[in-house]
Amino acid sequence: MGLGAAALTTIGAVPVYEFECEECGRRFEELTGSEARALPCPQCGSGRTKRLLSPVSPASRQPRGARVRSDESRRGEREAARGERLAESKRKRAAGEL
Repeated sequence: MGLGAAALTTIGAVPVYEFECEECGRRFEELTGSEARALPCPQCGSGRTKRLLSPVSPASRQPRGARVRSDESRRGEREAARGERLAESKRKRAAGEL
């Protein structure tokens, strides 16, 4: 269950905004209040930056906790375990245990 903007303001949370420098083109993120419209660029120091609108993930696509893993990470874990089993059986075969 998420907090609304009013709840975030009352508890003192400050959002992270994405900015882009109009001089050098660098994109950077800053932890700042919602009233900030432009900040100096950390690369070139220019004050000509603009705040970008960042896409928001739909609630159904957000992880539900630390136990949620992507298919890619599960596949990597399976392949690593398979590699360990193969290495173990090769070691046993070389030692004459199999």
